Amino acid sequence: LRLCSTRGALDGVNKPVIDRVIRVDHAGEFGANRIYAGQMAVLGRSTAGPIIQQMWNQEKDHLKKFNELMVAYRVRPTVLLPFWNVAGFVLGAGTALLGKKGAMACTVAVEESISDHYNSQIRTLMQEDPEKYKELLQVIKQFRDDEREHHDIGLEHDAEAAPAYSILKTAIQLGCKAAIFLSERI
Repeated sequence: LRLCSTRGALDGVNKPVIDRVIRVDHAGEFGANRIYAGQMAVLGRSTAGPIIQQMWNQEKDHLKKFNELMVAYRVRPTVLLPFWNVAGFVLGAGTALLGKKGAMACTVAVEESISDHYNSQIRTLMQEDPEKYKELLQVIKQFRDDEREHHDIGLEHDAEAAPAYSILKTAIQLGCKAAIFLSERI
């Protein structure tokens, strides 16, 4: 029953490019879900809980969509998902232990990295064939806009006042770059 719909999704696509895009985006949304789960474990009952939950709910929708796209385009997930499961939760909980500002600093760092990454993917798909990748481009653009919104929410909630903000942000963003590089390939 699914073969007709997946065959249509695969017609004429640059399979290596699509595999990398969907695999890494799925991994990123999976990791984001684990980060917010870690933040909620620490701050869920605080005044920051509702705003973290709101962002997490959007990330859950993103992950659901990438789960669907993985099936439609027949993309295998990264083998690193078990590692991202633990690392994401530890990052979320660890920064939340610094308080609301620490959690928001994590959000700013991660969401800035992800929105930049999504912009890079948009450029790649536009160069490939904007019409052929129209649906995927719409998804990535919408999710990029959501990530930018999360970034701005983090700034509005005093992320820059977190202890050692610039060091924390730089370290998290280096981790994001490494995670992106590895998840695209493994």
